[in-house]
Order: sequence, then C-alpha cells, then structure tokens
Amino acid sequence: MSRPRRHINDRAPTGAASLPALSRRITACRRCDRLVTWCASIGRDKRAAYADDDYWARPVSGFGDAGARLLVVGLAPGAHGANRTGRVFTGDRSGEWLYRALHRAGFANQPTSVARDDGLVLHDCWVTVCVRCAPPDNKPTPAERDTCIPFFVDELRLLRRARVLVCLGAFAWDGVLRALDAPSPRPKFAHAAEASVAGYTLLGSYHPSQQNTFTGKLTEPMLDAVFARARALVGAA
Repeated sequence: MSRPRRHINDRAPTGAASLPALSRRITACRRCDRLVTWCASIGRDKRAAYADDDYWARPVSGFGDAGARLLVVGLAPGAHGANRTGRVFTGDRSGEWLYRALHRAGFANQPTSVARDDGLVLHDCWVTVCVRCAPPDNKPTPAERDTCIPFFVDELRLLRRARVLVCLGAFAWDGVLRALDAPSPRPKFAHAAEASVAGYTLLGSYHPSQQNTFTGKLTEPMLDAVFARARALVGAA
C-alpha cells in the first residue's frame, strides 16, 4: 500500500523563516547569469515610454495577504512590467487584466496596479511567479526554472492557509506540479482545468498575455469564471 502524500506545509522548512526573509533571499539571488544580465540590460536600455523610470532590474518576490487561501501563479516578471516596477504583474497589460479580475472577484481593493506604492491591497490572495527574473522572450530555460522552484516551495510552506492555486498558463501549471512533486500521471493543463494535488486545488487559466487577450483566446468573462470558481472554493475551505 502506498503512503499518503503529505501537504507541503507538513514538510521541514528549508531556511525561509518568514515571507520578508524569503523576499530578501529572492531579490538577492544572482544564480542565473543569463537572467541577471538580461534584467540589467533592460534596466539600462529602457523603453522610451519609461525613460525616466528607475527600473527594479532584479528578481521579484510575490506579494499579497500572508493569510491568503488563494495563490495566483504566473510565469515570470515582464521585462517592462515587474522588472521595471518591482512588483509582480504591475505596470503591464497582463497585470491590468489580472487585477481587474481580482477586483471583480473581491480579492483586490482596486482594479489597477501601476507601481509598488499605488495603494493596491490584496484580500485573501497572494500573487507570485515561478521564475523570479524577467527572461528573454518570456522563455526561461529548464535549468532556470528548476533553480527558482525552491523559492516557490518555500513560499507555499510559509503561506500556510493557501489551498487554491490559480495557474496562469501551462508553464505555471507545470511549475506548480513540480513544486508539489505531483505523481504521474500528472493532470493536464487547460483553461478552467481543475485538479486536486497534495492537499491543494489547482485551477488552470490561459495567461492574460497580449498574445492571448488580443486574439480573443482569453476573454474577461473567461478569466472571471476562473476566479469565481476560486472564490467558491476558498469560501468552502
């Protein structure tokens, strides 16, 4: 008989004593030379619209309600979004879609996110990414993904009330399954997919990237339906 799989919060911690301590470890990380170089170059060669901005240009940690039951997971910081502002899904089109949806679902106090000090507050929700540095062409390598996964594992251990994980895109879905050490066969990603893994409920959504939103592959009603389901699940937790 196989042994029951333990919830990730039952496992021994790996050194992150608190979320602020984990954030400091993340922002200090310089393990992936390609990503460090790329983030710094974006910070130097700024987009014309942000020529006067002081780019963050280093790894980005998650943020939100430390007692959150909902965890939203994306791929990586945007080159001129979070890599510029220093807060995940802040300052780009993907963030515009995400925070409008979170506001409509009652997880955010406002529908906009333009800077770290813009007054945005998340309720019962934490937003994070699998890879902490902006990658070229939004495509981290497998080695870069695997280097970052321990940060996400520590984040889950510290977010002890989290039970519902909304995965924005197939990369985030796969990253979450890897972090949870999900057994084979692993559940397949799809928009509105739902799976129970290691004590969590995973919900899939297409990523709110311009590639998906401009083409109509993802619509606001589709995204709202995922967060309505998340709201129902956390209410039942």
